[in-house]
Amino acid sequence: MSSPGAAVLLWWLSCGGSALWRYSSNSPNYRIFSTRSTIKLEYEGTLFSEWSVPGTCSVKNKRSPKTELRCSSPGVQTIKPIVTGPDLEEERYLSVDNSHTCFLWYYKVINFMHNLTQVIVIWIYDPENADPNELLWNANEPSLNSIILSKQLATLGQTPIVYTILKRKVYFPHTTMKNGTWHVSVPMTADDILKEIRGNQVAFQDCFIADFLLLLTFPLLTIPEMPGFLPISSPRGSQLMADWSACVPASVVVVADMETFQTNDSFRTWTRIRVPPNTLTDNERHSVSDVNLSQDGIFFLINGILYIKSFHAFTRLGRNESLPDGGIIGITSRKWCWVKYLLKAKRESSSMAIWTENEVYLGYTLLKFVKIITTEKLKNLLNVPPAATLTIHNVEYTGHPLELALLLNHCIICTVSKKIYLVIYNEDSKEWVHQDFTLDVTMDTFLIPRFLYSAMPEFILWDKHRVYYYYYNLTDTGVLQTPTEFGNLSRLSRDSTIHDVFIDYYGNIVVKMENNIMFYFKIHIRDAVKLHLWTNSAIKSLTCMNASGQVYLIYVFEDGTIHPQEYPLKLEAQSVAFKTKEKCPYLAFHDNIFSVFYFLDKGQNLSIWAQIVYPENVGLYVIVESYGPKILEEKHQVHYEIALGYCTKTMTVTFSQNVNYEAVDDYFKLQDQNTGLLLVQIRPSEYAKTCPVAQKVFQVAVGCDGSKYIAVKGFNKKECLQHDFLYIIEKSYLRDRPSKNLRVRYNWKEYGCPLRVNFREKFHPLLQLYDDNGYVEDVEVNFIVWEIHGRDDYTFNTTMKKSGCLNEAQTWKSMIELNKHLPLEEAWGPQNYKHCFSYAIGKPGDLYQPYEIINKSNYNHLVWPTGHSGMYVFRVKILDPNYSFCNLTAIFAIETFGVIPSPSVYLVASFLFLLMLLFFSILVLSYFYYMRTYRQYIYEPLHKPERKQKTN
Repeated sequence: MSSPGAAVLLWWLSCGGSALWRYSSNSPNYRIFSTRSTIKLEYEGTLFSEWSVPGTCSVKNKRSPKTELRCSSPGVQTIKPIVTGPDLEEERYLSVDNSHTCFLWYYKVINFMHNLTQVIVIWIYDPENADPNELLWNANEPSLNSIILSKQLATLGQTPIVYTILKRKVYFPHTTMKNGTWHVSVPMTADDILKEIRGNQVAFQDCFIADFLLLLTFPLLTIPEMPGFLPISSPRGSQLMADWSACVPASVVVVADMETFQTNDSFRTWTRIRVPPNTLTDNERHSVSDVNLSQDGIFFLINGILYIKSFHAFTRLGRNESLPDGGIIGITSRKWCWVKYLLKAKRESSSMAIWTENEVYLGYTLLKFVKIITTEKLKNLLNVPPAATLTIHNVEYTGHPLELALLLNHCIICTVSKKIYLVIYNEDSKEWVHQDFTLDVTMDTFLIPRFLYSAMPEFILWDKHRVYYYYYNLTDTGVLQTPTEFGNLSRLSRDSTIHDVFIDYYGNIVVKMENNIMFYFKIHIRDAVKLHLWTNSAIKSLTCMNASGQVYLIYVFEDGTIHPQEYPLKLEAQSVAFKTKEKCPYLAFHDNIFSVFYFLDKGQNLSIWAQIVYPENVGLYVIVESYGPKILEEKHQVHYEIALGYCTKTMTVTFSQNVNYEAVDDYFKLQDQNTGLLLVQIRPSEYAKTCPVAQKVFQVAVGCDGSKYIAVKGFNKKECLQHDFLYIIEKSYLRDRPSKNLRVRYNWKEYGCPLRVNFREKFHPLLQLYDDNGYVEDVEVNFIVWEIHGRDDYTFNTTMKKSGCLNEAQTWKSMIELNKHLPLEEAWGPQNYKHCFSYAIGKPGDLYQPYEIINKSNYNHLVWPTGHSGMYVFRVKILDPNYSFCNLTAIFAIETFGVIPSPSVYLVASFLFLLMLLFFSILVLSYFYYMRTYRQYIYEPLHKPERKQKTN
């Protein structure tokens, strides 16, 4: 791989004699383009004479094709080269700002895989006085000038933070600077990858630091080049084709007619993708017709067969993967990134689509493929006669995170013309919807669709010469117009054909012709303007988007090298607009939409506002449109002001849902009917190419937020000494009264640390709600608890009557009896909860039973048995059916102590028996002992008479 300088040299040499000129700055993405910036001018051609610049600007060397320009005054500066000969070079109108933003943040990332964290090393640099490595963005440490600048601003109070756009989390740097750098530790994430480096409002020499947007995800690897492997490419002479990850646009694969390239950093570094020998013939290796980048690898479409190149192999896909062995005509992937979305069916959404003339397949991770439709079934949907011909023309993912669009060919005779139909498939509901769209084209016409970043189904189509637009839910349609030639872009670009169309999140649309002439328009605009020539027609190029969402061009050279170049789309569009005198109809368009995804749970609402400022008597207003199921109520309120010739309209929109889920016939069905995903967009009523942002698009998901959970206050899983622990539950304490005692192994990971409670103390659980951002609120609604191992030797201190019940309340005993076919945890919940505070609900009964429902304010406590201590593991569940779509549960453990253990009855009886036996044994032995003594003294005299001695 050659250096960027060598690539630029090759580019310069390959430009031939064609004349064009460009400009550049040291600031990445032209972020700083002001009176302080050095503007580098570059002319390509042989007829250059000198530069023509206004008096407020100075040129370093007026007669050099490569020179530097500085403008001392802000405003629109007219710049053009003067050439010899009759032809004139086009002039540009460069908008030079008078900005106090002079410095930028520089960062590099150090990955730590052992704990899945990333350390972002940050420092400040001045683009006008930076080290070359910093300008090329490959510096590993700050230059001396950057160290001094960073320390100087740090002494003035400057400290960077890392702010995440999606989850709005803030990460602060470590306490001290190291060698003029700050270090910020952030966790590796896949759903919070869009981050921004922000600083304090601290100025040095009247200069501030611009915030820096970056994309930071798990470390991504490119497939390595293997010695001896062979190139894989498109047919000789074909244009570049590329694919990139929707959520990581810096990860790109480009297929040229001599090599395939892959990058993970917008081609600052890159590798070649090659295949093992003897896997493909030479003709097959140079016949790639489509490419797709995925988590599993890189998919190549070659002669109707799908292949995948992964880290370890190059594999042909077919019948074994539920795909056809041939006849595939196209593959595509998602173009817009939705990190979060609501999927009711609890399935994985597809990552790519594959189609033949008559079948459509969806691809998932781990090489799973599913056929979803055939044209025979689509004929029934479209009411097409069986004898007619219906084939798949093209397939494209829409702007909706769960929808896929099919363009279909329909003809009867199929010799001259055909009709194009459109159907949209929803992956969640599995519904096919025929759209109000029909287009008559010739048989040889091939159309490529690209859906716009909008809530409504809006897209553009293009063939070789024209672009068709379909705006506002397909109600505003036509051919993109130009000042001449009635929309035929080929006639305005030296008979070249359309190569590709680039669309970004800001509504910008660039049509690139094969000879690198580009046209520009914006979403909801019906005409295009020709941009200044930027690239020589001999260079093969492609338009892409980098990690900061900015446009750059990819150039591929004949020697098999690739080179990226930032493209100043905003400045180029402003230059053309200045010449055409087009102005934005409004002065400002503001809103408070800070996220692209909002969750609405039961009882919640969402209020957003948008404000438009415009000249008096223009008559603009704010439009709010939604696309999806009709499950939310919208309330609009408009506030209007006028002052000093300008009008301000502010619209406030509140989304809410008013459904009562208590005591309904089918709780789960009603929930399903009122959950779903809506896409909402807010836009001004009129728009122009010079307006900054077209519209705001965001999702409103009504349903269960998977990040929500509840916990019992005072419990944790770490602040205790964990050890292997077994305990026995006496069979008489269990609800089912089994024949044997229950032996339980305590699961520390699941149960957490048990709370030790004196048996005389009543316990009232306090539930708290959390989400990804931490604590949300204390739970005040009703909930129930049960011991997960079946213990029932506890009770509650409050009775039904004391709680205010008018009829007998639900209890675990009654609910288990009613739902014998269900497991314990499903027998009672929000789906069948009925309160006891009405005579119309329930039935009379014993109101002196314990009331087993707890909430924050009813002071209902758990009461422990006084005869024994024990270990209790409780699960708690939210019972209120109007609190959340989620089945919110939590586990907590309690160990009671303080009870003096009572001796066993059998032990006491045995002891008394032994004591009595001993007593009677002693008594009997005493009796016999005294009887023997007594007999001895009865039958034998107390004093025996002395025997007389015999005398001899």
